[in-house]
Amino acid sequence: MDLLRFITAGSVDDGKSTLIGRLLYDSKSIMIDQLEAIEKQSKNKDEGEIDLALLTDGLRAEREQGITIDVAYKYFSTPKRKFIIADAPGHIQYTRNMVTGASNSDLIIILVDARNGVVEQTRRHSIIASLLNIPHVVVAINKMDLVNYSQDVYNNIVIEYADLAKTLGLKEITYIPISALNGDNIVSKSINFSWYEGEPLLNFLEDVHVEQDIDLTHARFPIQYVVRPQTEELHDYRGYAGKIISGIYKVGDEVTLIPSGLNSKIKSLELGGNAVPEAFAPQSIIMQLEDDIDISRGDTVALRKDQPKISNELEVLLCWMDNKPLIPGNKYLLQINSTRVRAIVKELEYKLDVNSLEKKYSPAQAELNDIVRASIKTASPVSYDTYKELRANGGAILIDETSNVTVGACMIQ
Repeated sequence: MDLLRFITAGSVDDGKSTLIGRLLYDSKSIMIDQLEAIEKQSKNKDEGEIDLALLTDGLRAEREQGITIDVAYKYFSTPKRKFIIADAPGHIQYTRNMVTGASNSDLIIILVDARNGVVEQTRRHSIIASLLNIPHVVVAINKMDLVNYSQDVYNNIVIEYADLAKTLGLKEITYIPISALNGDNIVSKSINFSWYEGEPLLNFLEDVHVEQDIDLTHARFPIQYVVRPQTEELHDYRGYAGKIISGIYKVGDEVTLIPSGLNSKIKSLELGGNAVPEAFAPQSIIMQLEDDIDISRGDTVALRKDQPKISNELEVLLCWMDNKPLIPGNKYLLQINSTRVRAIVKELEYKLDVNSLEKKYSPAQAELNDIVRASIKTASPVSYDTYKELRANGGAILIDETSNVTVGACMIQ
């Protein structure tokens, strides 16, 4: 059974938590004791029905404020597929939370209140979806019950969002009218949308193809661990364990070790303890090479005919996630997959306004939630692909050396 990771985003009170609660409730993915607790809390609020939003609002203080202030992850499954949902906050001050939740998502659901149409938050979240190169976008036009399930209201929002999507270069977009509160068009098709010819939301999520989003052209295998049993039976065994992040490898392929540039051939591939003739992303394998080469964690195995870029000078689009500002000259650890090196932020070229895409050049520093274009120099060369070309090998993080806290998310340009 395959897995779909998706994120929900939208303005405050657009119904993100209610939508997720409805998916969990209608797919029978709620434990009985959890359901009883939610029913009790709903009664405390003098509501006649279950408040499905309580399923994702994890802390009582957050619920009392009426907002969700962190990324809440929920898991559920249907006979067709497993799902991991990230519920991102709606406020501008939590841009970093959305970037965190969206960075590994295959799909984003952007909720639009049918009464309000495309608003500032819709634009902001769509811009971030574009920057993060999320493959699939669902525009869920919610609260259609409050506009009498009007087809004209739906069509006007579709036209308005289509203009925004064209500007941002978003491609795979699906529009679905829903009422999360009433369950219209969530799990089954609603009679209130006789004019809508598409699938209900859950059917679409079950059927959307994400396998095609995995890059099988550019082979990249970052080594996470060197396997040396050192037993009499396996005295000379040396295997390289890790997860193939893109591409296909076959026994006999000519490969290049990055960053050393040494060449070899694949001697064997092991998947789940069994020898296989080939392996591909996103499988976790053990690879053996024909030559005895000094290789360690952080090195990358690439096909000789198609190698990543190697440099110690990186241009990145960076979302700053720390309360302490980012100032040119600050030193951090930079990590790409299993590679970790010391780095210095040399220059901030511009700060990006995530509402208008306007650029403010030469900012003195970057504050929490700012997105900036920055130049980074690493202590030793690293291998990478641009984020747009290969998302799996184009993302990096900055880590504070003292606290070991992740302070920045980078998209290599």
